[in-house]
This record gives sequence, structure tokens and C-alpha cells, in this order.
Amino acid sequence: MDTALQVLGLGALVAVIAGGCRRFNWPAPLLLIGAGVMVSFIPGVLQVELNPDVVLVGLLPPLLYAAALRTSLLDFRTNKLAIALLSVGLVAFSTVAVGLVAWLVVPAASLAAAFALGAVVAPPDAVAAAAVARRVGMPRRIVTLLENESLVNDAAALVALNTAVAALTHHVTAVEVVGRFAWAAGGGVLIGLAVAALLNLVRGHLEDPVLDTTLSFIAPYLAFLPAQAANSSGVLAVVVTGLLLGHRSPVVQSAASRISENINWRTVQFLLENVVFVLIGLQLRELARGVQHSGVAPGIVVGTCLAVLAATIGARALWIFGFAAGFRLLPRTRPLAWSWPVAAVTSWAGMRGVVTLAAAYLLPDETPHRDLLRLAAFAVVAGTLLIQGLSLPALVRRLGLPAPDPAEDALRTATLVSDAAQAGIRRLEEVRSGDDPPQIYDQLVARAEVRSNAAWERLGRPQAEQETPSATYRRLRLQMLDAERHRILEARNTGHYDDEVLRAAMTAVDLEESLLDRVDDAENRLEDELQAPRRGSGDCKHLLDAPRSARPDTPGRCGDCVQEGTTWVRLRMWLTCGHVGCCDSSVGRHAERHFHRTQHPVMRSVEPGEAWRWCYLDRALG
Repeated sequence: MDTALQVLGLGALVAVIAGGCRRFNWPAPLLLIGAGVMVSFIPGVLQVELNPDVVLVGLLPPLLYAAALRTSLLDFRTNKLAIALLSVGLVAFSTVAVGLVAWLVVPAASLAAAFALGAVVAPPDAVAAAAVARRVGMPRRIVTLLENESLVNDAAALVALNTAVAALTHHVTAVEVVGRFAWAAGGGVLIGLAVAALLNLVRGHLEDPVLDTTLSFIAPYLAFLPAQAANSSGVLAVVVTGLLLGHRSPVVQSAASRISENINWRTVQFLLENVVFVLIGLQLRELARGVQHSGVAPGIVVGTCLAVLAATIGARALWIFGFAAGFRLLPRTRPLAWSWPVAAVTSWAGMRGVVTLAAAYLLPDETPHRDLLRLAAFAVVAGTLLIQGLSLPALVRRLGLPAPDPAEDALRTATLVSDAAQAGIRRLEEVRSGDDPPQIYDQLVARAEVRSNAAWERLGRPQAEQETPSATYRRLRLQMLDAERHRILEARNTGHYDDEVLRAAMTAVDLEESLLDRVDDAENRLEDELQAPRRGSGDCKHLLDAPRSARPDTPGRCGDCVQEGTTWVRLRMWLTCGHVGCCDSSVGRHAERHFHRTQHPVMRSVEPGEAWRWCYLDRALG
């Protein structure tokens, strides 16, 4: 009963703190660790001793798998050189650098034990990096690189740790070290490939979202446990499996299975990520007690923790700025070199997490000053989250690195949705037969166009200023669905319907409500006009030759709508002649009608805060 209450208390603590941090945009990792520290000093309340097997076998595989599912395999391939330099090169460099510092400052510590501590603190944590990056709003290139790095570096660090631990009991040769790394990497990748191929084959025959989600929950362990049993890298096996399953998901999974998997893994990830930080804080009391009983002077304890923390932060900065400068020296690698602001933010985003602390508990009992080394690992975790995590937002702002632009994202989303809708209509033309009812064809085309138009509507003026047709449809349909749901509940209370019938009717209502298009506004930049990225023009000659603007014939209004007595939703201007017409969401669709009359290729939006252009002939954004 006490254990159940402790688990319940831990879950409630995590939910309250993490929920509040999301609501007020507070740094959840730091507050959760602080809560864990405070709770750890309350006698008899939530005393949880960290078991490394629970973390490395129970928590790490699902956390890595959830992150790998969301990671783009194409981005991973694109960043493979940087990932190798950070996940293998930096881990090895940090192991040696921190190990030498620890060997100098920790009294009577062997070199092997010092290198073991270096391996423990070497890898930044995927959970900590993602948690801070989401709150900071860093450029996507850096966030992607940090997440990709964190997926792989645990494998290199654990191999380095196992090698250092082995060196505590016997002599380890260079050949043995290379062999350990080669088998860990090669074996982990091969097992991950095999498990991913098997699961993709099985998934192709599953239609039930429940069975598919069950398979997804056991997937990380199907990869991790065989790899660990073969003395290769279970971390790499999980990462490879997650990357490949996520990449193939749109092909082998049903839409219902993908939605179910996404929601379930987001829930699991939320719980595990936040529980991890509380577990870190709960360890401080026992770590401090162990060091106190070891008899080491307080000055040496503080000096050791500060020296290891400084060495950990400094090693990352030295390595990243070192290879960034080295890339600039060679003509062949100069295009790959990071800018100094990117290098600065990447070097400072090296927060450690629970993997570091769990790895510290893998140090054998005979390790000299083991309690002090564990406390130093805790100091690195807490120190990097406190120092780097809190100062990272200010550094990003100081260096002027742009956060992802919601308005530009909405523009590119609208382009992709529009292209997809046109592809769907073309497929409909190919597969329709003469026996298909014309009204069904018209409904399908209208639905595709409505979804496409709704994406463009989100770019303009806020919904509070002018409600768009898609917003009106959603508002009114939600009211109808609410009435339908209440009617079903009234029918349930009469007792005249079987439960299965009631559930089927309620599911139909809930499903339609979940499918209603969202109509959130894109946050337009007030200081600049929203323009398509330069790369968006591609090879479209019309966009390259067209001017950026023209003199409108009817500024601020659609002249055709005024003549016909209709209302426009969004305004577009043709750059060849300056004619202003209304968008496809409007009743008149006068911009499109002008194109069919004149074949003028390029129009632009003349909504406030927008300057993107569109070629009707090539269907290209620019």
C-alpha cells in the first residue's frame, strides 16, 4: 500500500508541476528536480532509490523510441557528419578531458575510475535537450541537430563506460577498445534493421489500432533486449528501429493506427520525461549522505563537483568551436562550417539528464571514491540544467538567431495542402467511372477544395477581425454536434437503447468532431511582411520575372465583389495588371476567374502583413 501511495504521489507531483510549467512557460526540468530535492529531505516520504537497470532498461528504450519516431530519417542522413562528430567524437573527447580533470582533483582516484566518470557525464540527454529547446524556441536546424545527437551519444558513452569499468579490474588494450566500439555500433545497427524489417512486415497485416499500438509499445524492447544480450548497443538498436518505423509509418500503418500511436506515445513521453527529472532530484539526499560517510572534506567535495562541471561544459565548447574553425580552413569543408552563433548555441546546449545519473550507479563497489564520483555526476546534471538551461534563451536572443516563424510555417503548409488536394482531385479523375453519381464527385471535389482553402485562410487577418468560411463552418457544426451528443445522452437515460448502439452513435459524433479542421490564426510578423522563402520560387520563370508588387486597380477591395454585391474573404492582386480579386474561399472566386480570362500567371496576397506570390501556371510559391 505504501508503494502504491508513493507511485500515486509521484504521478500527482509530476502532473501538477509539469502542467503548471506548460501553462506559464516555466522551465519544467529545473522545477521538477527542485521538487524532487525538497521531497527527498522529508523523512519517510517518497524515498526512491535510483536503480540503474530501471532507468537504462525500463525508461531509456521508450524515451529514445518516442524521440526516434518523431525524427526525420532524411534530416538524420543530412546531419550524419555532424552527428558523428558530436555523438562519437565529442563523447570520446569529453571522456578523456573530464577524466583527466577528475584524476587531478579527486584524491586517490585511479585513472580508470576518472575516465569512467568522464564517460558518465559525456553525453547530453535527449530528454533534457528537447525539453529546453521546445521552451527556448531555437532555430529548427539546431534543435534537429541536438535531438539527433542525443539519440546516438548514449551508445558511445555507455561503451566508453563499460570499457573504463573493465579497466578497473584488468588491463584493456587499444584493440579491445576498438573492438568494443565496432561491435556495439555494428551489432546495434544490424539488430535494429532486422527488428524494423520484421515489425514493418507484421504491421502491413494489422488493421486494428489497438493491436498496432500494442506492437508499438513492445517495439523498443524487442530491439533493446536482444542487442544487450548480444553485448552490442541496445540504444542504437532502438534508435534505428524507431527511425525506420517512423519513416515507413505513412505507408504501412492505417490512419487510425498512426493517430492512436501518436497520442499514446505523446502521453507516455510526457509522463516518463517528467518523472525522470523528479527521480534525479530524489537522489540528492542519499548521495550527500554517502559522501558524508566517506570522510572526504567538504572543500574537496565542492571543488571536485565544480571542477568536473566546468570541465564538462568547457570540453563541449572547445570541441565544437575547434572543429567549426577547422572546417573553415579547408576549401572542401568550408561550406559545412557552422556560423559562430550556431556553434555558440550548440556548444551551450549540453544539458545532462537521468542517463548520466543512472550510469553513475553502474560504477562497481570497488571504485575509489564512488560516492564522490556519483555526487559529481549529480552536480553536472543539476549544474548544466541550471546554468545552461536558464541562460540559453538569453543567449539565443543575444545572438539574434531566429525562432521558427509560425506565419511562414502556415504559408508552406498551405502550399503543401493545396498541392496534395490537387493530387487527390487528379486521382479522382483517373479512377471515377461513368456509373459514379455526379453529385458524389462534386462533393469530393468540394471537400478537397474546402480543406485547401481553409489552409490559405489562416494566413490573413485574425479570425477576431473577420471570420472565414471554414471558421464559420466549424463554429456552426460544433454547435450541431453538441446538440446531437445531448440527444444521444437523453436517449441513454431512457433505457430504450442497448449500450453498444449508444456507443456506436456517440463514436460517430466524436469522430466527426475530431476531424473538423482547426482554424487557429497564424501569428503574422508585425515588423515585416510574410514572404515565401527564396528557395520556394524554384525554377518557375514566371515568379523569377514577376515584380514584387504592382499598382492595385481597386485598393483594399475586390471590385468584382462590389459590383455583384458579394463579400470577399481574402484579397489577391495580379502582378501583370494590378487587378485585385477575391480568394478561392470567397463566393465569387474573382482572382481565379481573372486568371482564366487573361492567363496572367502570378498573383500576390495583399492582406496586411503578407507579401507571398503564387504562380497559377506552375502552381509554385515564391
